[in-house]
Formats: sequence, C-alpha cells, structure tokens
Amino acid sequence: MADKPKLTRAERKQIEAVIRKYRGDGKPHTAQDTIPYQIMYPDGICYLGNRRYSQSIEFFDINYLLAQPDDQTAIFEYLCDLYNYLDSSIHVQFTYPNRKSDREQLARSFEMPPCNDGLDPIRQEQTDILKRQLARGNNGSVKTKYITYTIEADNLKAARARLSRISLDIQGYFKIMGAVSRVLDGKERLEVLHGIMHPDGERFNFDWKWLAAGGLSTKDFIAPSSFAFKNSRMFQMGGKLCAASFLQIITPELTDRILTDFLDTDSSLVVNVHIQALEQTEAVKMVKRKITDLDAMKIQEQKKAVRDGYDMDILPSDLATYGGAAKKLLQDLQSRNERYFLLTFLVLNYGDTKRKLENEVFRTAGVAQKHNCTLTRLDFQQERGLVSSLPLGENQIHITRGMTTSAVAIIVPFVTQELFQGGDSLYYGLNAKSGNMIMLDRKNARSPNGLVFGTPGGGKSFSCKREMIGVLLKTHDHVLVCDPEGEYAPLVKLLHGQIIKLSPTSRDYLNPLDINLNYSEDENPLALKSDFVLSLCELIMGGKTGLEAIERTVIDRAVQRIYQPYFADPRPENMPILSDLHAALTAQHLPEADRVAQALDLYVSGSLNFFNNQTTVDIDNRFVCFDIKELPKNLKKPGMLVIQDQVWNRVTRNRNTGVSTWYYADEFHLLLKRAANRSIQRGDLEAFQKMGRCANRCDAKRQGSAVQPGNRKYSGKFRLHLYAQPSGRRPQNSC
Repeated sequence: MADKPKLTRAERKQIEAVIRKYRGDGKPHTAQDTIPYQIMYPDGICYLGNRRYSQSIEFFDINYLLAQPDDQTAIFEYLCDLYNYLDSSIHVQFTYPNRKSDREQLARSFEMPPCNDGLDPIRQEQTDILKRQLARGNNGSVKTKYITYTIEADNLKAARARLSRISLDIQGYFKIMGAVSRVLDGKERLEVLHGIMHPDGERFNFDWKWLAAGGLSTKDFIAPSSFAFKNSRMFQMGGKLCAASFLQIITPELTDRILTDFLDTDSSLVVNVHIQALEQTEAVKMVKRKITDLDAMKIQEQKKAVRDGYDMDILPSDLATYGGAAKKLLQDLQSRNERYFLLTFLVLNYGDTKRKLENEVFRTAGVAQKHNCTLTRLDFQQERGLVSSLPLGENQIHITRGMTTSAVAIIVPFVTQELFQGGDSLYYGLNAKSGNMIMLDRKNARSPNGLVFGTPGGGKSFSCKREMIGVLLKTHDHVLVCDPEGEYAPLVKLLHGQIIKLSPTSRDYLNPLDINLNYSEDENPLALKSDFVLSLCELIMGGKTGLEAIERTVIDRAVQRIYQPYFADPRPENMPILSDLHAALTAQHLPEADRVAQALDLYVSGSLNFFNNQTTVDIDNRFVCFDIKELPKNLKKPGMLVIQDQVWNRVTRNRNTGVSTWYYADEFHLLLKRAANRSIQRGDLEAFQKMGRCANRCDAKRQGSAVQPGNRKYSGKFRLHLYAQPSGRRPQNSC
C-alpha cells in the first residue's frame, strides 16, 4: 500500500480556510444574525430554537399612582398572585420601550382648518394654546408595555396549546387589576421589534405575502442597516449609538416608584425585567445550604476566637447580618405565600452622538442612584445586552438578583392612565401625575354623558366653557346651555351664538307643551311627552310623596285630549299651552283633576303665568344659551325642566340630520330632589346615549345623592372632579 502524500503547510491552510468558510465560525456576520429567533409565525408565536417558544401580550396603564392606598395594595397583591402563578418552566420578560415621537407632527394635528365663519382668529388662538400645553408635557414620548413569556415544547402544536392557556391566565390577572391587554400577532410583534431597532420612527412596512415572493425572512424587514460592536461599552445600531447596562440592586428594599422614575426620564430608552422562577423545593434547599455554610463559617470563627483567647460570641458583623437575612428568607419561603425568583434588570439607552449617549446614561444612572442602586455598563457584553432587550423572551445576561415574590411585585408596571386620543378629541387639562395633555373624544366613549363636580371656585364653569369652545371650533355639533346664573352670555356673544333670555320682562317665551312628530322613537310620541308633563305637574304641586295614582291618570287623560287638534292639523297655532291642560283637567269633574287644576292656576292665570304662552323664539343657532337668571325663584326649577324638554325637541330634529347635540345643564342638582324628576333625568340620559348624542351635566354647588360618583343611578363614564386650591392656585383636573 502506497504511503499517503503529505500536504504542505500552505495546502493545509488552504483546506482549513475552505472548511471554515462553509462551516462558519459561530459568530453573527449580518444584522439579521444578531436577532435571536428562527421563525416568527403569523399568530404571534416565535420559535427561538432549542425547543423554546415565546408569545407577547401588550398591556395598558392604569391609574396606580392616583389610586387610594387600599386600591394600590390590592394591585400589589394581584401582582404577587401573577408572579406566583409562574412556575420554573416559564420565563417572563417585561419590556418597556420609551421612544420619542415627532412633536412637530403631533403639534400639526392640533391645527384646525379655517371655516370663514368669523371664528378663525379664535381657532388660531386655540391652536397656539394647545401647542404650548404640548410643550409643557411629555406627550412627545410613546410609552408601551409588553410581557413576553417563554416555554419549552417538543413541537409548535404543543407550544401553541400551552401558550394559549398561559395567555388567558395572564390576561385574567390584568383584567382583575383593571388593565386592558391583548395578545400580539406576528406582524405586531415584528413591528415592536422594528420600533426598538429603529428608534427614529422609521415606518414599518411588511406583509406575509412578500416572504414567499421575495425569498426573504421576517428579519429582513426589522433589522437595521448594520450593527457594530467594536466598542466594549457601546455599539452602533444603524445611525444610533446605544449602550446596554444592568441595574445592580444594592438596596435591601425597593419602592414602587423605581420603574416609574426610569420611564419618566423623557429620553429614548428600553427597560427590560427578566424574571425566572425557581422550583420551591430547590429554592428552599438552596437557602438551607447557604444557612449551613454560614453556620460553618460561624463555627470556624468561634474556634479561632477560642484559640486567640477572646470571647467566642464576638463574630464578624457580616456573618450575623447574612445569617439573620437567610433565616428570614427561609421563613418566608416556608410559612408565607412567597416564592423565589432570579431577576435581571436591563436598560438600553440611545443617543445620536457619543456625548448625547453618555448624557442619557448619566441621567439614567442618577435615577438608579436615587433608589440606592447602581447602573453598571455591560462591558464586552453589549451584543448580549441588545439581544436580551428585545421582547423575545431571550436572556443572555446571567447577572441575576434573587428576590421573593413581594420584592419582585414592588416593581409595579403601572403608573397612570393616559388619555390622548385623535380625531375630534377635546382638551381637558393636564394629567396630575405625568403632566401630559388629556385629549378625549367623548362621542366615541361607551357612554358620552358626563358630570362635572367641584367645590366653589374649583373651575366648573370654566371647564365647561373650554369644552364648548372646542366643540364649536373643531366640530359641526350643536351646543345648548341652561344658564341659571347668567354667566355664559359673553362667551355666546363671542362665538356668534343665540341668547334666549327668560324673565317676566322678556318677550322670549317657551311653551312647555311644544312637541314635534319626531319627539320619540316610538310611533306614539305622546307617551314620552306625558311623562314630561307628569314630572312638571309633580314639581308644581310639591309634596314629598309625589303624585297619586289617580292624579297621574287624570293628567295623562288630559294630555291625550289636548294634543288631538294639533295632530289632526299640525300648525303652530294649534299647539296646546298650559291653559288648555288646565281646561282639560277641569272638564273631567273629578276631585283629583280639580286638585291638579287648582295647583296649575298660579301658572295659568296667576302671577307666575310666564310659561302659559306659545313659543316666540326660533332656536336655529348652533350655540344657544337659555338665560334664566331673572326668573322668579318659584319658576327656576320648572324653567330648567321646560328648557330640558326644548333641548329634547332639538335633539330629535338633529338626529335626522346626523348632527350631535351637546347639552350643558348648570345647577343640575336642583332637578334631582324629587323622585319623579330623577326618573325623567335618568330617562333623558339613557335616550341621549341611545341616540349617540352628548349630554353634559354640570353640578355647581353640591352633589345630589342620585348623581354621586359610583352611584348606580348614574351610568355615565365621564366625570370631571375639580378642587379649589388654597392661595389662589389654579384648580387641578382629574378625569
């Protein structure tokens, strides 16, 4: 057998180079290689390799900082239950991207197009005010929250079944805490990854159909132009410089403000919290081993003390401290509902230049120092830090801190709920905690009805006027106001509105019995009108028990009779007035009818006969104010009720043209003192909501029991609470 020819040194190097070229060196050579997943499925499940699958849920903020202490405690306990639900086979990652949006584009959304109606200068002034408020707050920052959970499974089918159960359970915990959550699909997860790796806000374009046609992978649509990990303390991602750091938790106890302070730095960063649970038995064994080691060290120190001739009870302070902490930890694990977790806290900062990046890291380190922690740069681990900061459920930073359930739950992921909607949203003030603008479109709310509460001087009328200005300048809606104090006239004149002054010396009359054929959605509009007349009669007659059954019957019979001529010939002169109702009651010759008719005498032929007239005003303006300041005291409450009925007539007409109607009733609590009046107010609220119109009730001086927040009799979701500040400070708005 011939000897094998020996290769020269040069030939061996050439062969090794070819093998290395095709085998690879195990290091990423493209931007796509750095992203640590293999397959992203359309339903949102991501395959990371090595039998690991992950899924993400986006959850939204709740008003934790504004909640009462008991509510905060309840949220904390629910978080503890959530963490205790996680076993050692589930790895959890909380991701909090905090990136800046285009403030100029946001400011342009406040601009209102000119309408050439004489109000364009006011529109421009309103736009300038909103832009100034935008500059004061942090609305330029987009803050989102995600939880990603990773499991091991043999195949996609098994992983999908278990991830589905986990997602339902986690969403159930969020629902109990009052937080809205949703599972992200594949495209949404790719968009989140794209946003983290393109912090400048580059638009994300992707469609699943493009993969097969172009021979591309999902990584090609989310990866930046390049990664450069040349520096040990920072790296370059596209056109941005980035730095990954970890939080070294030195303090024995954290506060629930630590995460809030990191996210309130008004800078672009990504905060990640990786949580890995240990098996309870394994955690107990680990702590017992530590206690045994500490006891052994204590024995050695005692032997040394005997040999050296000093008291054996004199031990190093560290041994006593660590021994006591370890025993307390063991007691918590064994006797309390506590589990043991390994936590990794990572922060990823962005910067356009090296100096800006260092400033951002310095600012973030200041937040850590405030909580007695240290922000340490991940030297020579920047790529692993980036990988661990992507919401994929992959943690390549093995720097952990052991913590119990309550210690982990103190890192509360909630701050305060933001309200910043687009479209026809209106400005309602600044968030008391975050300083951000509150922009809300009430017409798209579940229930557009609202109440304004407040102490005297709290700014109730001002807040309503501000809302009226926004409605009239930004929309084509109609606004009607019941003004018992005569304070809205200057605003109405400024906005070219119509003032209807109701007083004994005025020639503006409103007929309480006005009706139109669209008064009710039912075929018979008299049913709803009869309900109003019953309420008016009860208000006029007084008494604590209200109308008796027979009295209601005779009134309803009279209402049916007086409207017959009008429905036969619907001309304005055939519309009945209070004297017609009085005559119809007298004609029945019943004691109950006579009693009601006698009560109406004062308002028909007596000194308070102001409402015994046909309507003399044409309510055709977009902005109408009913000024009842000069009405006599005994006509004030009936006047408010009559105005509300006129508003209802306007609402029914606007319904056919698709126009929304906003009604503001000041001193609304005056109409809630009687059961029948409360009944008709609730009926009107429900009707406003059913028709898609807005009714805003302004409670001026005190809160009636029927409209207190949380009372089941009030179904509106919008409540504005205003509190007067001492020393002349401006009132706070809380929605």
